[in-house]
Amino acid sequence: MLNCSKFEKAQQSIDALIVEISTPHLGLKPFMSIREQIDRQRVKHIVSSYQLAGQDEVQFVPCLDALLHSYPLPLIELALVETLVDGWAAVPLVRGLAFLKQVHDKLKGWDAGSIASTITPAQFQQITGLDPSPIFGAPTAIARSS
Repeated sequence: MLNCSKFEKAQQSIDALIVEISTPHLGLKPFMSIREQIDRQRVKHIVSSYQLAGQDEVQFVPCLDALLHSYPLPLIELALVETLVDGWAAVPLVRGLAFLKQVHDKLKGWDAGSIASTITPAQFQQITGLDPSPIFGAPTAIARSS
């Protein structure tokens, strides 16, 4: 299992500081750019769309936050989708901390070598409903299915 205890304490301190100095009228965290907020929202969309937190949401969220602070957000999006596709062969789908551990293992593997994605931009868009260009680079023409 992914050990998140050291990250949880740090995250609690950061969260407390952000609450103290956040901009109440906008509801924005001042240290996070709009781009970072959008990227984080994309990750949350993937997690919520497939209910990847499972029954472990209380533990899942701080561990996901630890990953968000450790790896580039587009890489996390890709790892989530790659792990999701890999997991579709298993019934029931692995969720919660076990799923997040698989994502983390994939990210560590990519750190050690090159990133070899089996997902195309069109597949990414079909699976997530999100624009694939932040993950795969320049915008691509993806035909809409009718």
